[in-house]
Amino acid sequence: MLQGHQVGLRARHESDVAVLHAELYDDVLTRSRADTRPWRPIPPTSAASPFAVADPDDRAACFSVVTLDRNELAGDAILWGIDTHNRSAHLGLGLRPAFRGLGLSTDVVRVLCRYGFAVRGLQRLQLETLADNHAMIRAAERIGFVREGTLRRAAWVDGAFINEAVFGLLAEDWRRDA
Repeated sequence: MLQGHQVGLRARHESDVAVLHAELYDDVLTRSRADTRPWRPIPPTSAASPFAVADPDDRAACFSVVTLDRNELAGDAILWGIDTHNRSAHLGLGLRPAFRGLGLSTDVVRVLCRYGFAVRGLQRLQLETLADNHAMIRAAERIGFVREGTLRRAAWVDGAFINEAVFGLLAEDWRRDA
């Protein structure tokens, strides 16, 4: 398990799937804010569930987020679109409602950066978030991500277009102590 100050990132367990699916996927508005694809009904037992346990893949590293103090399932985290040629990837996370607002997002981003830069040897990490997702923007900026631009009206969410903010962090700018 990869450990931060408050959270650990570990392999997904079968027992995590139903909880993550119910709280992060079946909430249509939450899921539509987190994914560019349209929501559709998918049972948690389906291999199409975004939280299904899958074999390791060189293009993505999926984690379950657990609290270190109580070992509670707090959410999911992912390094996706891993490009070994350009040594880059995207990162994302989702916290269960009971774990939001506790400062865990910053720690998850910190641990994902350590995994991407120190373990995988990547040179660039990128994240995209809705421009009104102030918690994610604060977490990214605390770790050292730089806002690289805005994708105007790029996300269709609950009947309206919303801007997306794009952030990047280079290995040479990463602060291990952030």
